[in-house]
Amino acid sequence: MENCDNAEDEKDSKVKTVPKEKDELEKCEDKMKGKPVNILEEEEHGTLFRRLHLQDKLQQKMSLADFLMISSLVKQDHETLEKDLACRFLQRLMMLDYRARYIPVKQQCPEGRSLETVTVDTDESDDDDFCSNSVKPDQLKQTHIHPMDVQMAVFHCSDSFLQQNMVTKLSQCQYALPLLVPHPLTGEVHFPLWTFRQIIKTWRTPPTMTSVPVYKAQTHMVSFLRLGSLSVSKSQLMNDLINERHSTFFHRNCAGSTKSRLLMDGVAEIAWYCPAGKANDAFTACIAFCNLHGDALEFKRQREILLGKSSVNVVLVPTLEKGDKSWTVIEALLKSEKPLICLMDDSCDAVVKKKGNYKMGLKDRSLADVSAELKKIIGKILSGPHESFQLEALAEVSEFKVDENTLCLEGKSAAVKIVNLLYRTDKNDTDRNGKSAKQMLPSKMDVSKIKDEFLRCHGDLWQNWCRINKELYHLTGNIEKEKSKKQQQLMQIRRDQCKASCSEVMKLFINSLSSLPSSDKEYFLKWTQILIDALSTDDLCSILQDYDKTWSEVLALKKEPEKSDQLKTKQTELEQISQKLQSATFGLEHIFREMGQIFEAHKSLDKPAEEDPTHWSKYPALAAELLISGHPLELMDGDACHVPLTWISSVLHEVRRKVGDRRVFVLSVLGVQSSGKSTMLNAMFGLQFAVSAGRCTKGAFMQLLKVSEEMDLRFDYILVVDTEGLRALELEGNDTLHHDNELATFVVGLGNMTLINIFGENPADMQDVLQIVVQAFMRMKKVKLSPSCVFVHQNVTDITATEKNLEGKRRLQEKLDQMVQLAAKEEGSDAESFSDIIAFDVQTDVKYFAQLWEGSPPMAPPNPGYSESVQELKDFILSKASRSDGVTLSQFSGKIQDLWNALLNENFVFSFKNTLEIAVYRKLEVQYGNWTWTLRSNMLTIENQLHTRIENGKLDKVELSYLYKEISETYEEIKSEMTKYFEDDKDREMLVQWRNQFAIKIEDFNIVQVKEVKRKLDEVLLQKKACKKWEETKTEFETKLLQKSKELAQKLREKAKNEEELKKQFDSVWSDWVKELTEGLQPVEDIKMEEEQLKILQELGFECKLIDDRKKKLTYKKMADLKDYSDYFSKSVWKFWKTSTLPPEEQHHLRTFIDRVEKQSMDTFKTKPVASSGFSSAYLQEVAKDIKGKVAEGSEREKKYFLMKEFTVDLCLFVFDRAESWFIESHKKFKMKNDPNVFLETKREQYYNIFSSYCREASSAVVLGGLICENLKVSIIEAVYNRTAVDLTNEIKCSHPAFNGNRLDLEKHVLKSLAEKEDFEDYINYIHHPRKHMESFITGKVSKYIFKEQKEKAQKILKKNVEDMKNLVSNALFTATDKVKSQRGNIDMWLKEFTSSLIEKNLKSFIIPSQNFSDINKFDHLKDEVETGLTSIVTEMSSLSLDKMKEFGLQPDQILIEHLCSCCWVQCPFCSALCTNTMENHDGDHSVPFHRSIAVNGWHYIGTEEMSIEFCTTKVAGDGRFRPSHDSNTAIPYKLYRTAGPEYENWRITPDGSNLSYWKWFVCRFKAELEQRYNKKFQGDGEIPRDWKECSKDNAIKSLDEM
Repeated sequence: MENCDNAEDEKDSKVKTVPKEKDELEKCEDKMKGKPVNILEEEEHGTLFRRLHLQDKLQQKMSLADFLMISSLVKQDHETLEKDLACRFLQRLMMLDYRARYIPVKQQCPEGRSLETVTVDTDESDDDDFCSNSVKPDQLKQTHIHPMDVQMAVFHCSDSFLQQNMVTKLSQCQYALPLLVPHPLTGEVHFPLWTFRQIIKTWRTPPTMTSVPVYKAQTHMVSFLRLGSLSVSKSQLMNDLINERHSTFFHRNCAGSTKSRLLMDGVAEIAWYCPAGKANDAFTACIAFCNLHGDALEFKRQREILLGKSSVNVVLVPTLEKGDKSWTVIEALLKSEKPLICLMDDSCDAVVKKKGNYKMGLKDRSLADVSAELKKIIGKILSGPHESFQLEALAEVSEFKVDENTLCLEGKSAAVKIVNLLYRTDKNDTDRNGKSAKQMLPSKMDVSKIKDEFLRCHGDLWQNWCRINKELYHLTGNIEKEKSKKQQQLMQIRRDQCKASCSEVMKLFINSLSSLPSSDKEYFLKWTQILIDALSTDDLCSILQDYDKTWSEVLALKKEPEKSDQLKTKQTELEQISQKLQSATFGLEHIFREMGQIFEAHKSLDKPAEEDPTHWSKYPALAAELLISGHPLELMDGDACHVPLTWISSVLHEVRRKVGDRRVFVLSVLGVQSSGKSTMLNAMFGLQFAVSAGRCTKGAFMQLLKVSEEMDLRFDYILVVDTEGLRALELEGNDTLHHDNELATFVVGLGNMTLINIFGENPADMQDVLQIVVQAFMRMKKVKLSPSCVFVHQNVTDITATEKNLEGKRRLQEKLDQMVQLAAKEEGSDAESFSDIIAFDVQTDVKYFAQLWEGSPPMAPPNPGYSESVQELKDFILSKASRSDGVTLSQFSGKIQDLWNALLNENFVFSFKNTLEIAVYRKLEVQYGNWTWTLRSNMLTIENQLHTRIENGKLDKVELSYLYKEISETYEEIKSEMTKYFEDDKDREMLVQWRNQFAIKIEDFNIVQVKEVKRKLDEVLLQKKACKKWEETKTEFETKLLQKSKELAQKLREKAKNEEELKKQFDSVWSDWVKELTEGLQPVEDIKMEEEQLKILQELGFECKLIDDRKKKLTYKKMADLKDYSDYFSKSVWKFWKTSTLPPEEQHHLRTFIDRVEKQSMDTFKTKPVASSGFSSAYLQEVAKDIKGKVAEGSEREKKYFLMKEFTVDLCLFVFDRAESWFIESHKKFKMKNDPNVFLETKREQYYNIFSSYCREASSAVVLGGLICENLKVSIIEAVYNRTAVDLTNEIKCSHPAFNGNRLDLEKHVLKSLAEKEDFEDYINYIHHPRKHMESFITGKVSKYIFKEQKEKAQKILKKNVEDMKNLVSNALFTATDKVKSQRGNIDMWLKEFTSSLIEKNLKSFIIPSQNFSDINKFDHLKDEVETGLTSIVTEMSSLSLDKMKEFGLQPDQILIEHLCSCCWVQCPFCSALCTNTMENHDGDHSVPFHRSIAVNGWHYIGTEEMSIEFCTTKVAGDGRFRPSHDSNTAIPYKLYRTAGPEYENWRITPDGSNLSYWKWFVCRFKAELEQRYNKKFQGDGEIPRDWKECSKDNAIKSLDEM
């Protein structure tokens, strides 16, 4: 600038001026060659970048991902520090705030202190000092950074994607865009063509509307250049031409402008004027305006390029004198054919035209006048033919560096190859000059045909698949047949998709996506989108014009009722245009949709995966990578209105695999079509959802946004779900309402928060939307999902009018409440206000947005108030989100499936199955099982210890308080674990609903356990007291036997060498001893069950002959498993039912009744103290009376049984028969302990050994040692087996897969076992007697585990317990011996000490009369004898069989049965599936994950022999009816099954048609057996579908994993 101002005014024209200009050009060329010529300038640049904290970013560029990350924002009204200026500029620009250029900066001096006003404190306070403009160096203030330097510094420090995004946002803000950009260090000129690729310009030149990518736009270009220094601002003049209200080009009079501009000189900016087709348009055509900043004399290269490409050149000069340094340039322009407009700073001349060129003075003229004249001149010039300008063509100029020529060649090349296939070309891809198909300008194929030819999987095939899949949920007639037929059609479509999935386009696309490096991949995707968009832009524009015109006509005709026929015609026409618009829309999302369909097709056919990176099985991983990097993924296909569940779940699975199961906060958006939802999201988060008129969002898309660590939120990502608009114009009537309800329910259910976007303030416009939204939230309330919502009113005229907004909020609240009351009727809810269904505060949860545009598009910039509203809303969202944990990715994936599967059904609420909630509950059930097992096993240990103390006579009373105290530590630990689980688990928000319930359950369980142990111990105490006299008698027996053995030995000592003689002598006297000792004592008699049963049944009033007959028939023995119970009914019943056999449902009722009676009777028997007090016929009598009463009660209540007395007799005999073995075994234990003869017989061998020892003159120590060991052996064996039983149970519980989960896991293993055996009778036993079968299964598995699978481990546990017992006894021996020796005690003391130690170790003690061994004084010898005997006991026990555990109190299978079978056993009234709840008396409905074919229970069609094969879940979704019982007068609709009676009303059967292949296989495998059992046929409507027969056993077993 200084050189220009001081240049000499040479009059002899070129001779002297040319060399000077040459000097300037050489300097510029040196700069462009990278030769720095001005060290001061270099330093200034460096200082600028350091002040902005960007010094490192010239090399390591900032990326778009950095600014897409959710981080904290600086408030609008806060001053920004210089170091944050670049970041703040970008943040505000991303929010479409054009004030990003005008950010107030808080100045700081180098030390970081805030700069203040300079105060000069001096005595010389005269006027000269005041007038002086000099300030001392230490008082100098640092000049603030020029706003355009901030913009260009950020531009230079950004990577290509951030640059592109930045330029796109600048364009949306109606700012000029960098066209030619000198590098700040090398001076090399760059043309950033890449940054223009996303920009679309739209204008209207009546009657047509044009929408085109700006790089392809063929427009006139007007270039503005300044030669020298001027008093007038060129940029400000251009603004007046383009947009009087907006500074498109930054100029010297803009806020924040300074003279210290560093990066703008030499930069050429471009902006387009786009007419709106109105009378007040400045120009009638789209015109590009280019502005070269700085003195154009200094930038010859930029100047020549612009002048050469322009249609009109506007040059501003200080003067037009020939001697001026600018004259050479002017002279060249005058010789050019292009029109020149010369504006002179030193002249006040009016417009002068000469040879097509114009000149005009600027002196003493207002900018407005100059601008008006210029508009006329430019308009007049451009009204004639002129060369057009196209950005893309500018890249062919070789004088500068084009960014695309170096940074994205691989990606672009791959994209071009794909797009070339979409054009009609010859077979050869290149001509002989090497031009590509693109360069040969081939003819373009119709977009709809492109999709049909190259994306065949997601066209008609996919849409047909979606239609048929939806029909699956609305079947009528023979549902299973129809379902089978539809499923076959679906599989055929999948096969057709597989065949059609090999198009060249997809092959190239996948190959590029999988092989390109990460950076090239981004360019490839962007280029593919750019080139594809270019294909459809022209078509979309013309179709949209037709659509707009036809829609206007439809609206007009709707106001004229008499023209209904014309209206129908126009509506049909509109529908056709809509379909055409849908076909013409083509984007990258369609290619990804094709990928998804290729994957789903192959996956559904179980095609094997391969390692090839381009194989279909790798598609989800490719998509996941893109989703993680910030690309949107289509969640719901907007064309087919369907969610591709397999594809979405697989992609999300891959995302989890790559980043972990991260937590996400799901933000979804709902609103009317074209209400600005996507624009709002793009501004809020810097996203790039489609927003143009022809590219409105269809369906739903999701995008992941990473949350910065500095945010301190409880989730890692925000997942944004953008949706198509409600009330889409393409849809009409019921279709619109159904689609909108479906979409709203889906996205509201997915979101942790939903933004409801309302355009305008008209309540009438809101009504439809509010009704849809309210219904969606009401459904969420019913299925126990609780999202939050925020209402956003866009396009509000005055958002500052508080009173008006309060009134608006009041109206909204009233409207919402009205909508709730309307929706409540439809949804069957009792809600009366919006707050009844969702936590909502109308004061805080309603936001008002200013209108988006500050003026009228297409030249209007965004309203700054809009971006302020966006930021406030973003802050509000993050504030509310900070209180949420969000959901994990796996939970989000599950929620997608749950919501969509429920939406496919007719009744969403009834069909919704929250798999996440189910999974969380099942996990809780497993935890509950672990907690109860801890309590149970601990209580078993306490019970064993107290039992031993009672047996040892050390405890004569058991108090409940004592038991609670003993278990309290464990119980408190469990409670702490529960608290930790409910508060710290990742699913704590969902777990909270069950916290109180499970706290009560665990408390109840603890109480029940304690009371049960007390009952058992009280029984032991009762037995101990009852046998006290007998115990004394036994002690007396043993004393006498010991004495007699000793006396006999003394007599026969000389025959000690003859063992046979000794044995013979002992045997001869033994019977005499027994007779002598038992004189006067009565033996315990055996139970005479036959006599007792007969006597009791006769007492109940049954004839002896009837009882004998029923016994002889033996029917009672298999009563629970009878196929047919018809014989138990009197003949009158057949007249009543008009049939000769009992209906299956009645058979089922009776079988259930028998099972229930058996269970209750056995429970009653097992409470009786038979083992301690012996058998009593009163026990049988009590149960028999109860059975008779229950039968009579059932017959009376049902009024239909008419059961004969043979049934009651058989049922009593059946129960007696089932209980007989238990009675006999229990009585046997009683007899063993209480019968004198039996007791003495058990002692025979022991006293023979004592006798034998005395005969061999053994010492008293040897005899006593042997006697101790004999007693110890019994105690040790019992203790070892009891402890081993608990240890083995714990081991099996923890390690066996069938037992270490919840009830459902156990059932899976039962079903798998049944399938492996393929035994029909076993199946019938399981179906009709599930508890018995489950108990049998547990017993079998435990036995197999102990005696086969883990025999060695079981033996190790046994041996370890034996060794532990040996150590306990050894310690007791050592303690007793040591104490007696130290205290010089006697044998009596030793025995007391020894037995006391055993009691402390919870070993059963024994009594040995010490008077017979008073001569023992060598206690070490006694200890050695006992240890020797103990060693032999241990050796003997090591080889003991685990079978012997059955002889003792605790058995692993019984412990497990008690633990695992204390659950719900209620069966589905249709298919007999078991409720899988772990708790017996649980809250809420009974449920099961998968029901069965009701054929397994014998259901058939009334009045026919045809079996009914449907599953319950299919039945309750259909229109069929059923009769709850055979004598029902009315048939109940399956959909209303809960009204059919008590056994139906508490079952929750989801009408989703879900089923397991397992039961299909079962029906096919046992078809003949089922027909024979139920006397029905699988024919007619009950014919088995063909696809059922294709299910193999392996697939059936595999399907159990779905449970």
